[in-house]
Amino acid sequence: MKNFARVLLALVLVLSLSFSLIACNKSSGDGGKTDTSTGTTSLAGTYDITVWCAEKAVDLTKKQIADYNASEYAKTNGIVINATVNPKSEGDAATDFIAAGAQNAPDIYCFAQDQFARLVQAGGLSKLGTKAAETVKAANDAGVVGAATTGSDLYAYPLTSDNGYFMYYDKSVIKESSIGSLEAIIKDCEDAGKYFAFQLEGSAWYGAGFFFGTGCVSEWKTDDKGEFVSVKDNFNSAEGLIAAKGMYKLLSSDCFLDSSTVSAFDQGAAVVVSGTWDYETASATLAGNLGCAKLPSYTVDGKTYQIGSFNGCKLMGVKPQSDAVKSAVCHSLAQFLTDYDRQVERFNTLSWGPANKQAQQLDAVKANPGLTALFAQNQFSVPQGQIHNNWWGIAQVVASSIGDSNGTEAELKDILKTYEDNIAALATLEK
Repeated sequence: MKNFARVLLALVLVLSLSFSLIACNKSSGDGGKTDTSTGTTSLAGTYDITVWCAEKAVDLTKKQIADYNASEYAKTNGIVINATVNPKSEGDAATDFIAAGAQNAPDIYCFAQDQFARLVQAGGLSKLGTKAAETVKAANDAGVVGAATTGSDLYAYPLTSDNGYFMYYDKSVIKESSIGSLEAIIKDCEDAGKYFAFQLEGSAWYGAGFFFGTGCVSEWKTDDKGEFVSVKDNFNSAEGLIAAKGMYKLLSSDCFLDSSTVSAFDQGAAVVVSGTWDYETASATLAGNLGCAKLPSYTVDGKTYQIGSFNGCKLMGVKPQSDAVKSAVCHSLAQFLTDYDRQVERFNTLSWGPANKQAQQLDAVKANPGLTALFAQNQFSVPQGQIHNNWWGIAQVVASSIGDSNGTEAELKDILKTYEDNIAALATLEK
């Protein structure tokens, strides 16, 4: 019975106990272990913790974990982290985490936000405690916080706010006066025999921006377990038809190239729509001719529409632990690794865009050409919330079908109606 009482107390503390990390702006975890003889909570011990992060971030993550061990909080509480840091692409993290199973999956791992719903449904994320959630919500931008939330609960820590896209362009081909107009850029590319690389047919993530720019939405609702219950989607509408017409302008041009990597510059592209992860390569390829800008606008029936985008991010999750004390330590470490100082260090070392609102206002962050273009584009972006996995394939087919059509209004309407029917088969369609 004494052992049962200790376990019960530990489980209660998982939900209620917060830890104040002096070295990382009052970090908090959500667990602890109580000594029933003294009534005190102790976290002292050495913890073997496995971490997954992007390959380019491995060395920095090891350094930051060493900083955690040297922090006043860790020393005061007698915490020593014995970490194994392994490289893992954020894009593959969810699939590999689920495949590894609870026993072999890492304790802390980084992932792209589009995998969040899968991880919640698979039971792969430990919910933040109340105090930790309050701290995270106050410090980071709302889009990233929303991406880490299901129901009313926060299940992950904001890592970056730079997983969106904008336009890289070759200044020797694209006129400065052209960069705000899709039609003008297409003409510059056609006149020079160059490509406009935009992964519309190969990725719904990019193609959705045309629809967001006309006011269309695809907003999915989940219950507290992360299951999709309904969706508000109006791609099949007058606004969606405008978006389809705008998309057809590029898809039907000889300059169109379905690509999102800056290696397309070596294939004859003068424009590539991509993200900050490609900035160093783009800079090395074009050097002084590299330009960065928000996406252009396009004109349909005499009215101009700005191409929108998804505003994405990367998150850090903690695996649910059977040991409440280790859970508390993992959460305190995850919050340390995603606090203001560590996000700034990641920007300075890796050029990753911070999610922390204070860090986003630093002069150095504002002076980065790629991030400047991204933040300009973010004014016209939609935070990437929880989206049904099957949506990506359905929406991708829209762009492919538009590209294969003759662009007539009747054809475009049929394409959008088929899209709507497929969406309605996934969840209740709200009107």
